[in-house]
Amino acid sequence: MDLTLESSLTQVLLIEDSSQVGHARRTTQKLAEQLGFNETDAGRVALVTTELASNLLKHASHGELHLRHLPNQGLEVIAVDRGQGFDLHACMSDGYSTGGTQGIGLGAVARQAHVFDVYVDGRGAVVLARFYAKGEKAADLRFGVNQHALHHDPACGDVWHLAVEGERISVLVVDGLGHGSHAEEAGRAGALAFRQAPFATPTLLMDELHRAMQGTRGGAVAIAQYNAGTDTVQFTGIGNIGACLIDAEHSRGLASHPGIVGVQYRKAQAFDYPQAQGKLLVMYSDGLQSRWNLRDYPGLVHRHPAVIAAVLHRDFCRGRDDVTVMVIALEASRG
Repeated sequence: MDLTLESSLTQVLLIEDSSQVGHARRTTQKLAEQLGFNETDAGRVALVTTELASNLLKHASHGELHLRHLPNQGLEVIAVDRGQGFDLHACMSDGYSTGGTQGIGLGAVARQAHVFDVYVDGRGAVVLARFYAKGEKAADLRFGVNQHALHHDPACGDVWHLAVEGERISVLVVDGLGHGSHAEEAGRAGALAFRQAPFATPTLLMDELHRAMQGTRGGAVAIAQYNAGTDTVQFTGIGNIGACLIDAEHSRGLASHPGIVGVQYRKAQAFDYPQAQGKLLVMYSDGLQSRWNLRDYPGLVHRHPAVIAAVLHRDFCRGRDDVTVMVIALEASRG
């Protein structure tokens, strides 16, 4: 599955009263239709959205729906709340309702969606539903990204880019200095250079980004490349983009050097991290706190990367800068 994904903000729908449930239903149905879903499949998206939004009101009194376009005519809907959690076993039963919802149960939601996952604990719940116009569940890419601009500004200084080519992936995260349009200009200049040759060596790419970002504010940059054939991640970073490799037992930080790409830094250096298969690659801008540990969330490491990204954003967003968190499951083959 060869593809390229370019940076885009997560669309957030607040669910704080019953009137917003209908708005959410109409919004997701319209998005599905724009992506090429037929009437029946778009209606299925609308039904699931209604159930998820209603559940937010009933179980947590309020929450958010996060929407994102996916490759292969896909649509992602994630329900996020900070409530007291709920009885997952009961909610997975068909017909279960606390009153006021459609009562189709999360089990039926799981069957309606092509990809479904959920994580619930005392901090709240995150429920993922992904849909594809062509019904291609096998085409789902096991990645997740949450990206938000400070104060919902339409310009975001965080920019990411993800390329997949056979058994290789290459991912970029840029955090332009500050926030707003000038920071976005810096980030997008770097992403444009990255897009020209995403599988060039990371140090060469860093040099290209440095040249491309000159004349802008500059920013922090991290580039990670995974090759399933060699089972190795190669990483280079300048500035304070956080990155780590995580499995059920361990978390290993990936080394970056100080500097500002586009302004000044010492020669970039790439580091190799072998035996990466089966691990999660997590990359995040400094809009996310760094003192988090997935082991504080029993079982979360085994959930879909989109669920993990949403949990991290929910619980560790600083709220004073643009924020991006990307999670990718490193698998044996993507061909």
